[in-house]
Amino acid sequence: MAEGHQVRALTRRPQPARDGVIWIDGALDNPASLDALADGADVVIHVAGVINAPDAAGFEAGNVIGTGAMLAAAERAGVKRFVHVSSLAAREPGLSHYGGSKAQSEALVAAAPLSTVIARPPAIYGPGDRETLELFKMAARGFVLLPPKGRLSLIHVDDLARLLLALAASTDGGVIEPDDGRLGGWTHREFGEALGRAVGRKVRTLSAPRLLIALAARADRLVRGKNAKLTSDRAAYFCHPDWVVSPDRSPPTMLWRPSIPTEAGLADTARWYREKGWL
Repeated sequence: MAEGHQVRALTRRPQPARDGVIWIDGALDNPASLDALADGADVVIHVAGVINAPDAAGFEAGNVIGTGAMLAAAERAGVKRFVHVSSLAAREPGLSHYGGSKAQSEALVAAAPLSTVIARPPAIYGPGDRETLELFKMAARGFVLLPPKGRLSLIHVDDLARLLLALAASTDGGVIEPDDGRLGGWTHREFGEALGRAVGRKVRTLSAPRLLIALAARADRLVRGKNAKLTSDRAAYFCHPDWVVSPDRSPPTMLWRPSIPTEAGLADTARWYREKGWL
């Protein structure tokens, strides 16, 4: 890698060869593959997790049991540092199964006999991301349907990657909440309008009532079953009015600062989507 790191990465499916990366076939429920992943490593950056599942058990399997398995493998291998990627959703564990599972994973990491740090990124966007793609598609059509009025923070995936590498090399602990540097975050309407500028359209935004989003989640479950993207769990998460990072949990400025202005990052993401034929 550019900074001289040697990287082993876990994968559940075949991956193309990539300079500086050794792919380890396996999964979080395969202890032998986790041992192979952690063997000889100085640092584990635990990014893997479940963001969508049909029930609480699905989130627990990936985010709680999976994190515990990775911690155990790191301990067996004598890893010196464990960087855990959580979510702002962990601040509201009773709001959704996802948030509850992330809070439980944080508790496991905090109790581990390792040097650990927890990163809680806000909404992540950037090239390759399919979670925000639908929002870009709506903006390209000139209309963005948003959750009820509220605020959120954002971070570009490249800025987050730089932070995780910085945390891997540091001794800082506790919980870190990074963002794009915009104090107070973005209102949902401001974000929708920024998406419009990113795709070159003047857009209309509409904050949907909580009931409408709940009904849409039920409809998605009826149509797509276990493959539903808008689950009831996600609907509860989306409708929360405050997903802005806490300033008192910002990364130390000597360690990391965001380098990608969100307006420019959104525009670059839209261009990438178009180049790949996604938008």
